[in-house]
Amino acid sequence: MATSPAIDVSGLECAYDGNVILKDITFHVARGEIFFIIGGSGCGKSTLLKNLIGVQRPTAGSVAFFGESFLEADTARRRQLQQTFGVLYQSGALWSSLSLRENVMLPLEEYTPLKRREREELACLKLAQVGLSGYEDYYPAEISGGMKKRAGLARALALDPAIVFFDEPSAGLDPLMSRSLDELIVEIRDTLGTTCVVVSHELASIFGIADRVIMLAKETKGIIASGAPRALLETSADERVRAFLSRGEPQA
Repeated sequence: MATSPAIDVSGLECAYDGNVILKDITFHVARGEIFFIIGGSGCGKSTLLKNLIGVQRPTAGSVAFFGESFLEADTARRRQLQQTFGVLYQSGALWSSLSLRENVMLPLEEYTPLKRREREELACLKLAQVGLSGYEDYYPAEISGGMKKRAGLARALALDPAIVFFDEPSAGLDPLMSRSLDELIVEIRDTLGTTCVVVSHELASIFGIADRVIMLAKETKGIIASGAPRALLETSADERVRAFLSRGEPQA
């Protein structure tokens, strides 16, 4: 029997205040894949992410995780399904009044019956996993932007999710830090088998670690390309795709 993909999206339509932003979005993400959602500014990348993780509800279509519908599940089951994925937000989204250890402990407090000592030990383990051993008692204001992203990733990994979503993980980072974070994403996939979905416009990351991509376009409100990035650059008949992948932004 065929194994269902990690994520299966069909006919998705996303709208704000009645204005359709994306329509007829259909794609799947294989288990253990590093999958990128790419495109120019304003094409709907972050909107798609919000609709995938349940922050916003699509106006049409379906989203399934490992063969189970996310949108049709009742509230209790949706909450359970949300525990199977973690999210690294663009800013890291850390609570400034909490130490890194306490930030990572938050999902453990909300979703598990673990005792405080167990939560603390697990939080330290997750921080070590992202290279932040020794920084458990630091506060977000005391660390660099790259370290904040790593701490946010440690929190995203707290519940051992099968899927991690990344919203522009390289935003605000210098090339060296960005490459270091890319390497960490690959390491997580290779060691834990985690499926990684990355929203990004960074060419170095796209060509460096993406197995496959979908490219969105603002003018069509949909997907204009799908496949391995190098193959799309070399073979796509769409000038917008080649322009984006060769120069960073498609020409108007």
